[in-house]
Amino acid sequence: MDLGPFEADNSLSCRLSSEIPSICLEEDCCLGIDEAGRGPVLGPMVYGICFCPVSKKEDLKEMKVADSKTLTEAERENLFEKLDEAKSFIGWALQILSPNTISTSMLQRSKYNLNALSHDTAIGLVQFALDSGVQIKEVFVDTVGPAEKYEDKLSKIFPGITVTVRPKADSLFPVVSAASICAKVARDRIVKGWTFTEQLGEVDTDYGSGYPNDPKTKAWLLKYLDPVFGYPQFVRFSWSTAQTLMDSKSAAVHWDDDEEDGEKGAQKLNNKSMLSYFSSSGAAQSQTAAHRFFSERRLKNIDTL
Repeated sequence: MDLGPFEADNSLSCRLSSEIPSICLEEDCCLGIDEAGRGPVLGPMVYGICFCPVSKKEDLKEMKVADSKTLTEAERENLFEKLDEAKSFIGWALQILSPNTISTSMLQRSKYNLNALSHDTAIGLVQFALDSGVQIKEVFVDTVGPAEKYEDKLSKIFPGITVTVRPKADSLFPVVSAASICAKVARDRIVKGWTFTEQLGEVDTDYGSGYPNDPKTKAWLLKYLDPVFGYPQFVRFSWSTAQTLMDSKSAAVHWDDDEEDGEKGAQKLNNKSMLSYFSSSGAAQSQTAAHRFFSERRLKNIDTL
């Protein structure tokens, strides 16, 4: 798995894929979809698909693939190598959603929540396989949101394909387990080898699991919070954990065009608002004597035309 295209700019999303087995261009295939890293506040979310001919389902099952969350890192790496070596009948593709992509999507003016982002990413991967010529007849998906609604949505988008959406699909269908392993291995490698472009010097990489309730993750978030610039792009700043820490630990900024934070905010800090310099009130005018340049030319301030 060559992560080079993503590592070249880890602020963007990236798609990686294996070669398409020739048998998958000729025979009816099944395809599984799963993700890794939906919940963590650190690192990317990776969506994966894995596909093989329907006639090879048993061969895939004999590899003893399982839900990636039940496997150790070494077991996942070993199983991924087996999947990658079986390129005569197994193919895979990944969509890596960078933390920056996730955050900017969720915080943009027209809200784009994580479920919608997940659905669109899964749909994009299925379409990628179809566009590559894979003869997909069955799709198995680990649900995001209500399973029935998601299944109905996918069935309408991909008519002619039998879609099955289930909770815990990664423990029910080997082809989803295989997708889960591909996604998890990619995420683990990315997190372990993350390059910080913010020039933070030698960064402590002991950030735990990346989940908000992990004490190591919390400690890392506190350590690398800049009071002005916030977090490096490794952090999903749209997560409530990050937002709460930034609100409580970062420097406060008051903007004059904010209804609540303009004049009132400045007064609370005993500062002058920028707007006060443009006040037409006589009381607000400066008492300092005018410069000679103005007095010699009989120039005066005016507040009406």
